[in-house]
Amino acid sequence: MSVSFVSFHLNAKQPQWDVAARTDKGRVRPTNEDSYRIFPEESLFVLSDGMGGAAKGEVASAIAVESVIASLRENGAAESPEESAANRGFSDETNSLVRAIKLANRKIHEQGMRDPACRGMGATIVAARITGSRLSLVHVGDSRAYLLRSDRLEQLTADHSLVAEQVRQGLMNREQAATSELQSVLTRALGTEESVEVDADEIELFPRDSLLLCSDGLTRMVPEGEIAGILAQTPAVRIAAERLVNRANEYGGHDNVTVVVIRLSKSKSWFAKFVPWCSPNLV
Repeated sequence: MSVSFVSFHLNAKQPQWDVAARTDKGRVRPTNEDSYRIFPEESLFVLSDGMGGAAKGEVASAIAVESVIASLRENGAAESPEESAANRGFSDETNSLVRAIKLANRKIHEQGMRDPACRGMGATIVAARITGSRLSLVHVGDSRAYLLRSDRLEQLTADHSLVAEQVRQGLMNREQAATSELQSVLTRALGTEESVEVDADEIELFPRDSLLLCSDGLTRMVPEGEIAGILAQTPAVRIAAERLVNRANEYGGHDNVTVVVIRLSKSKSWFAKFVPWCSPNLV
């Protein structure tokens, strides 16, 4: 089992936040194909779930997270017009994150083409970056991001999976999707094609917000109501991360499980610098 904990405040331009991450191979899988990285200086958090088993899913997820971090350290360098394209509706930080994901896709795909042992490997990815009071969020696949605000849990990402698409089209309800044998069929993943479409969003953050990034080893095992309860009732992010992983294993631990829990400062005075109506005097 791997555990990380960071309490970080870089400068006046970035919010105070605590983050804890925990990963475990679960009770069934022989290896852990999940990967995550925390890049404190950029308030960046990346999680990836590798797929491919014998085709080295752990290699794919490691390439994914390391490539994203390296790309942002190098100012989001891209080589193709498709990777360089920017969405004018998003900030530079979000666009650079999208470019980094597309570059990671190409690296995984190229590795699979070069190495027969890696052919067919792929990965999901979800990445969050905090700039001021803005959250940049990007993802591919069925690893998720959640926001807990005022004890209410909201899923911020839409799964790129066959069952999720059927639920959105009204062909299946959520209960049927939870027991479907097709849960593992993804409609989008890193590395399976030469290029990939990346979903991106920007969200305004508030004091006391909590963010959760997780692989499907959590969400397939633990109901969302229990996830919300653990996050809301556990102030320490390190303990919250541990409880989430333990709960997934208590329910069977059928898959690798990885969580990254981020909790923002309670200080309204800091947020007032970026959100004028967020007065420090508000209760």
